[in-house]
Amino acid sequence: MQNILTNLTVLRNILNDEIFSLFAACDDGAEEKFAAFIHAFYEKCGSDGADPDFAAYTENMILYDENILSKSFASGIAPSRYIKNAYLRDLSIISDSLKTFDSCEYFKCNVKNFLFCKSPEEALNKWSNLYVNVGYGRFLKYNAFVYENGDLIPSGNGDDISIYNLKDYTSEKQLISDNIESFIDGLPYSDMLLYGDMGTGKSSTVRAMLKKYSDRKLRLIEVGRKNLSQIPEIRRLAALFPMKFLIFIDDLTIDDCDERLSSLKTSIEGSSAVYKNSMIVATSNRRHIVKEKFIDRENDVHANDLLQEQLSLSDRFGLTVMFSSVGKNEYLSIVRQLASDKKITLGDEELCFLAERWAISKGGRSPRRAKQFIDLAAAAQIKGVNIDF
Repeated sequence: MQNILTNLTVLRNILNDEIFSLFAACDDGAEEKFAAFIHAFYEKCGSDGADPDFAAYTENMILYDENILSKSFASGIAPSRYIKNAYLRDLSIISDSLKTFDSCEYFKCNVKNFLFCKSPEEALNKWSNLYVNVGYGRFLKYNAFVYENGDLIPSGNGDDISIYNLKDYTSEKQLISDNIESFIDGLPYSDMLLYGDMGTGKSSTVRAMLKKYSDRKLRLIEVGRKNLSQIPEIRRLAALFPMKFLIFIDDLTIDDCDERLSSLKTSIEGSSAVYKNSMIVATSNRRHIVKEKFIDRENDVHANDLLQEQLSLSDRFGLTVMFSSVGKNEYLSIVRQLASDKKITLGDEELCFLAERWAISKGGRSPRRAKQFIDLAAAAQIKGVNIDF
């Protein structure tokens, strides 16, 4: 194999991959370099029991590469014919290099099964549709991110929670969904505050919305309470990418004297007019996000100032959605729906009796308690034992 991979242009970033760079260094007859490449490839990819296929590895790397062509498509801008031609040339170079090892008996590189080897043009057409509709690069591969060292670092794909798995709270979910759809469609939208008792599904609803709209370029950046002052930096960075971002603050509560309070208020105030591709979404177990100390109540003047401070932050969120705690009927309704999903065979009377006992033993009813009980019941049913707690 002539080392023509060093001539890559648009796809040159893939040479930064440790495995692929070792492959690119394999010249004709360089057995020692080829052996080092295979060792590294098997060490990285061969631990899951599947047959590692280097053609598949390379195709994934090309698909998720962040380059001028993939970003152009994701931005809704058709790249010039020169960029397209350079990209197609790169695909052909990579394909020809892989075909050199197609029949190696101790190295799987099945180029016949992979699109970019069959037809670079067909691969470009298929991938460009993904870039346009879903995203590109790391945003095509991952849904959830954190902000570290001035960059967005993948943290996975959320909790893979489906809206279908979250029972009841229909009107609350509809309000949130409508607002997110406006955001995605480039219409006026509001930053959101979701508040209510623990276990009512606030955070789960946000993550379920991420899953629901992930194929429309919606992504999530989670921000810890300690990093609230970084939100302006995060929004400026997010604006560089052709995606839509939920800047997610889970369980938001801060002290009234905390400098993060003014930073957060500034981040929200008028931000949607400046940063059109990011929305702040916060959850809290308190309607008034700012903590009130007992000593504050002893001073009427301070108490009034504190109330105004609380309201001034809460009111920055254009949409506030309350997740009310559930009563017995609502709790058992959720239990029955989850039991049906899991195909729990208990009779209704026994199911409700055990579910109520579970809630009492755990300190109260909530959607979270219902899910915990059903998980316990499903495990017991699979094992063929009685539900015991």
